[in-house]
Amino acid sequence: MELFEYDTKPKTVKPGKFAPLAERMRPNNLDEFVGQDHILGEGKFLRKAIEEDSVSSIILWGPPGSGKTTLAQIISQKTGATFISFSAVTSGIKEIKEVIKTAKENLERYGKRTIIFIDEIHRFNKAQQDAFLPYVEEGAIILIGATTENPSFEVISPLLSRTRVYTLHALTEEEIIKIIKRALNDKDRGVAKYNPDISDDTLSFIASLSGGDGRVALNVLDVAITSEKPDANGKRRITNDTITQVMQKKALIYDKAGEEHYNIISAFHKSLRGSDPNASLYWLARMLEAGEDPLYIARRMVRFASEDVGNADPQALLVANAAKEAVDFLGMPEGDLALAQTAIYLATAPKSNATYMAYLSAKKEVRNTGYLPVPLHLRNPVTDLMKEEGYGDGYLYPHSYENAVVKQDYNPKGMKNKEFYTPTDRGFEKKIAQRIEFWKALLSGKKRDKED
Repeated sequence: MELFEYDTKPKTVKPGKFAPLAERMRPNNLDEFVGQDHILGEGKFLRKAIEEDSVSSIILWGPPGSGKTTLAQIISQKTGATFISFSAVTSGIKEIKEVIKTAKENLERYGKRTIIFIDEIHRFNKAQQDAFLPYVEEGAIILIGATTENPSFEVISPLLSRTRVYTLHALTEEEIIKIIKRALNDKDRGVAKYNPDISDDTLSFIASLSGGDGRVALNVLDVAITSEKPDANGKRRITNDTITQVMQKKALIYDKAGEEHYNIISAFHKSLRGSDPNASLYWLARMLEAGEDPLYIARRMVRFASEDVGNADPQALLVANAAKEAVDFLGMPEGDLALAQTAIYLATAPKSNATYMAYLSAKKEVRNTGYLPVPLHLRNPVTDLMKEEGYGDGYLYPHSYENAVVKQDYNPKGMKNKEFYTPTDRGFEKKIAQRIEFWKALLSGKKRDKED
């Protein structure tokens, strides 16, 4: 079959000599597997399940190059069940039904379990995922899904509740160095036959640029060594400059439609809120360098200006909106400095969420009380009929009174003395708070000499 393949007797398939180094060095067993000790260390539940061939339906969630597919292949070697590898990229409902049919026949005729491995399960839509649900539920198949996206968002709840999610972490630099050294010392599958000469500093350099992706590190090493000519002693010397030329530019892990998009914008927003201009600039650069829409970032900063700065610095909204206009006018890359300037301004501005909290309170009140009628004295009598009905009767025009303030009820009936807005004592809001207190004193008859 072209779309999926299975073996009733698991076997180790050795990659060809022309396969990429990352494929050639793929671990064949748990002892060769590097990283993920939190789930695969001695005595851990998943390791015991693999060793005892008792794996149940699971989802492996982790970043690229963390070992999801490798782990599934190790399971395929350890299990006595039929193992079917299935790609979510190239398969549809028809192929799913064929796989399920084969699995059910194996179970009914031979009493043999079937493990179905689905790479990139997040690419399946709801209907495709639904097709697996009854068979997972009845135990006709054991499902192993691999995904780089948060299963909470990408896997349907019924399927998620019937599987156990294991989170794989990005590899540490120490773990990546261990993987690289194994390839450097392996004459059969690795690159030892090329007599590479590479310092520990350069190994650390590769690890630091790999973004926790073991596959990236191995493939960069492969290109660097095979493209370098041997010296007079037959050695191929690999330096930091060699690696820089091979990588050109580090690929940033950032999916504008995936979870990392939300993770990084969240880190950016929280850095601004935490008044850390340096962290704010870092996350801004991460987004821009990865290709994020600059207008999206600008829109988020406009929102931030009202939500987290508010009237503590009313200029923040003007600055944020100006950045949006600058990016829209200049485009990129010229607009990046406007975004950076605004990020610094917002991060160092006094903070207040009083406006945000006030609006939430007002919105809650509206939903609780419904749409109360506007009092007649607040209605504008634009026609004779409206005047006859009493529109505008009793309205007190503030400008006719001292300090342009007069005691008057502006709320609908049944909603008296509601104070939604409580200004802070930070930035300009301190002035607003003083002004409100002055008005309260004036209206209560406790007149003060002047407004603060």
